[in-house]
Amino acid sequence: MHLPFLLPVLFTCTALTSAAAVAAAAKPTVYLIRHGEKPEEGTGLSAEGVQRAQCLRKVFGKESKYDIGHVMAQQYKPDGKRKRAYDTVLPVATDLNLPVDLSCDRDDPKCVRKVVEKYDGSGNILIAWEHDALRDIVIEMGVKKKNAPKYPDDRFDLIWTLAQPYEEVVIGEEECEGLDRRDEKRERRF
Repeated sequence: MHLPFLLPVLFTCTALTSAAAVAAAAKPTVYLIRHGEKPEEGTGLSAEGVQRAQCLRKVFGKESKYDIGHVMAQQYKPDGKRKRAYDTVLPVATDLNLPVDLSCDRDDPKCVRKVVEKYDGSGNILIAWEHDALRDIVIEMGVKKKNAPKYPDDRFDLIWTLAQPYEEVVIGEEECEGLDRRDEKRERRF
């Protein structure tokens, strides 16, 4: 019989199948950010918000550690309301040659979860949203309500990292020069 020949072939097939299964099962890390700074009145970004959007090109760009393969922002209204999240990530999405996925309403965390679950591309997911709704998204993704952080009203610089199995939020900072709090830099887990 050809058993000595068949065993290496069998082991190779098993290894390839296992590697494919692991790759298929791997889910992206999700990075959640608040939209950039807003003006005192009206829609859109303030000068600081525009500066932050430009900074994010470096933070999440091709040379960054984040390996972004999908960019999301909440749907915005025809009159420009709720457009800050889109305006915040558009420069980085353009640099990465990615569209900004606007398929989910601000108040629909289930939609966001479904997009993440269905994502089968390479790289990770960057989500820009209204800060009060970020908590609802991480809860929907799997973080226990008692462990879900609340995004501070006075901050625009935090990066919430949600890695598989999506049960814990690690909080870091964007570190945009001239915009962020350097003296409070730290990583926190929730």
